[in-house]
This record gives sequence, C-alpha cells and structure tokens, in this order.
Amino acid sequence: MAGKILVSTAYLPPVEYFSLISQADEVLVELEENYLKQSYRNRCYILSSHGPQLLSVPVYLGSQHKTPLKEIRIDYSKRWQQVHLRAITASYNSSPYFQFYFENIEKIISKKIDFLIDLNMELTESVLKMLKLNIKLTHTTNFEPIGEADNDFRYKISPKEKSQFIVKEYMQVFDTCNRLDQQLSIIDLIFNMGPEFIDYL
Repeated sequence: MAGKILVSTAYLPPVEYFSLISQADEVLVELEENYLKQSYRNRCYILSSHGPQLLSVPVYLGSQHKTPLKEIRIDYSKRWQQVHLRAITASYNSSPYFQFYFENIEKIISKKIDFLIDLNMELTESVLKMLKLNIKLTHTTNFEPIGEADNDFRYKISPKEKSQFIVKEYMQVFDTCNRLDQQLSIIDLIFNMGPEFIDYL
C-alpha cells in the first residue's frame, strides 16, 4: 500500500501493523486522539507455553473520562517492566534469534519513560531498525475524524476485532492450539525467524 497511512501508537504491535508500515511511503502516528482502553496502544500478546499471553503497560488515566493520548503517563508503581521482561525471556529464550534482538528491547523497556507515546515510539523505531526498514514515523498535529478512508488504520487493528490479515505459518518455540486467536507481537516473528522475517510481512 504505497502512499501515506495513518496508524495508532502501539506497544510492540502485531505483524499486521508492521506489514502496513513496510508498504507505506509515509507513516503518521496518531497523537491527538483520546486514549482508548483495551487496545494495542498499551498491550501486546506473546506466545507462551500455555498459548497467547497478554502483556499490558499500566497507565494513569487521570480524573477525566476522556484523556488525551499524549498526556497518558506510565504507572511505575506496578512492577510491569520486570513482569514483561521475564515473560518475554521465558517465552523466547530458546528461540533461534532471541540473543540477537532481545537486548535492544530490554534496554528500552527497562528505562523509566514517562509517557506511553514515547515508550511506544522508541520500541517501534527499534523494531523498524531490526527489520531494516528505513521508514520515518511522524506524529499527527490535529485529529482527523474517523471515516472510511482507505489509509486510516487507527481503529482497524484492534484486539477486539478479528483481523483479515493472515500471517504465513512459521516455526515457533511452542506449538500450541489456537496460537493465532490473538495477533501476536512482532517480536514473536523476529525472535523465531530472524532475518527471514521480511518474507512474512
């Protein structure tokens, strides 16, 4: 899909997200929306020995019902960093390419980054480097109403919606049933397939 696309911010998002980005000439990441709960904005799924496992970044929502995304702060009173890193390690430390890519992910998650949007941007840019995709991400400066535009994917990639995107099967550490019920994070593909990941985007 050449041209400009509009996407939401996302925490270690699924393969579909990066497949869209890889085909675009320009990528705008939504900054001006209100925060949306139970979305990929602060969560991802990895594949554990028991099947898909949810990893969620805890955030402060403030007193107002509608909080601007750019004001969403990460809640460090919860030990989410240790939980996420332990879960990722337990799931992927025996995968073929874990040792080559985990350190970059670990460094970013281990930081104390105040805002969710900044954590997501650092992780996404790091993944783009791993994927060797030279694509610049920019933030929106105003909110475009939700419509039916073909290039608007802000609310189309969601854990609440069944995706039409099909990931080709690839070797994984755990061969569990229903492993693709949820769209797994891009790190599942990277740790398992290494440089061959480009064939699956």
